[in-house]
Amino acid sequence: MPLVFTSSERALILDGASPEAIARAAEALAAGELVGLPTETVYGLAADAGNDAAVRGIFAAKGRPADHPLIVHVANQAGVARFAAEVPAFAGRLIDAFWPGPLTLILPRRPGMAEAAAGGHPTVGLRCPAHPVAHALLAACAARGVHGLAAPSANRFGRVSPTTAAHVAAEFGDALLVLDGGACDVGIESTIVDCSRGAPVLLRPGQLGQADIERVAGIRLLSKEELAAPDPQAPGTLLAHYAPNAKLRLMEAAQLRTALDILGPDAAHIAVYARTPLRSASARLIVRRMPDDAAATAQQLFAVLREFDAAGARLIWVEAPPADAAWDGVRDRLTRAAASA
Repeated sequence: MPLVFTSSERALILDGASPEAIARAAEALAAGELVGLPTETVYGLAADAGNDAAVRGIFAAKGRPADHPLIVHVANQAGVARFAAEVPAFAGRLIDAFWPGPLTLILPRRPGMAEAAAGGHPTVGLRCPAHPVAHALLAACAARGVHGLAAPSANRFGRVSPTTAAHVAAEFGDALLVLDGGACDVGIESTIVDCSRGAPVLLRPGQLGQADIERVAGIRLLSKEELAAPDPQAPGTLLAHYAPNAKLRLMEAAQLRTALDILGPDAAHIAVYARTPLRSASARLIVRRMPDDAAATAQQLFAVLREFDAAGARLIWVEAPPADAAWDGVRDRLTRAAASA
């Protein structure tokens, strides 16, 4: 199969279905370079997790604090033993049930392993992604002596995560090699469960729900607020995160209607993302319909926020998600995005 690529923002986008592209990306990673790769959650900015100098390149490219750890992606369950010093029984059950998939586990770190990726902390976040391109790349890397990839979201620190190869190119450009695996199926980052404190603790909600985690773990999933001990450093858990350039505000449907009525035909540079049908006298208002389904909303959320920025919106008004558990991941991302305003 010939190598297929296009140029966007000077980044080199390769067809992730091409074996030649996978080999080229694996060779780049083995040489200490960075690569954009698709996962089922969001696109990641990857480096060899065992190469601290390469991993420091991720922090520099993203503008990310060096003590804010990265998730290490492994090819299979066997990869856990390379990085984790201990795997509690309940964590093993979660791995058996949900890997590969959108679940990250925080585990005690094996000394000397993934030091830079862990931000120097005694724990490490591990995940086995479900995307076929990510799997192929991890296998190709292993054949070249690279046995895990540190890969946070491929965006500038604190900004909207990328869910297409074009999003990654727009963030970094300048000849970054990006494997194109299509639009991400999940669309928001993985659920993170801390397994380093004797009981599972939810650090970040995602597609995988609390009830499913508890059913498999056989132990009640604790919240961060229930523990007196400080949280371990974990990816994506800052109060303000996932923010578009425009200021984002969460609003109830009634608030949206009132605000649009007050503005009337003067509503400009405003984008609205809502489930509730809305009317406005302004032809300049940008409106996108939010799906009624939580999973569908998660899949398109970051892409919609990026579209609003590209359209020149200065304010983004988003209808608050429903209160039920299925929306926890979407609500978490929107709450953090609004906190950055």
